[in-house]
Amino acid sequence: MSRTVQGIVSIVGRVFLCAIFLMSALGNDLPNFQGVTGAMAKEGVPAPGFLLAGAIAFLIAGSLSILVGYKPRVGAVLLLVFLALATYYFHDFWTFTDPKEKQDQLIHFMKNVALMGAMLLIVADGTGPMSLASRRTSPEV
Repeated sequence: MSRTVQGIVSIVGRVFLCAIFLMSALGNDLPNFQGVTGAMAKEGVPAPGFLLAGAIAFLIAGSLSILVGYKPRVGAVLLLVFLALATYYFHDFWTFTDPKEKQDQLIHFMKNVALMGAMLLIVADGTGPMSLASRRTSPEV
């Protein structure tokens, strides 16, 4: 695969990967801040307003970092932290007794585990060509 094709595929992959995080922050969490805070409190999340503000910051900063490839490893760690906490608090399939609800939460849990795997790949390998990090002479940070 040529470097140009690889770069284009990398850009499209980064857009696809980050779309879910940006849509969550900008399309749901920010406009529905009070409702999301209430849902977080109901799930037992401590200091839900403070943590939601932090989650929104992590989602936006992490996504933009990966999208443009500026400090993508840092951005991936931000999203990894968000995913780990969101998965534990909101997709605790082990607490459900209804088989359908349990299955639904298991699917969401595994989707988030897959996204965590993608973040670990970025931590390990960076964001690829056609990113700001790939234009630098020093290794990606």
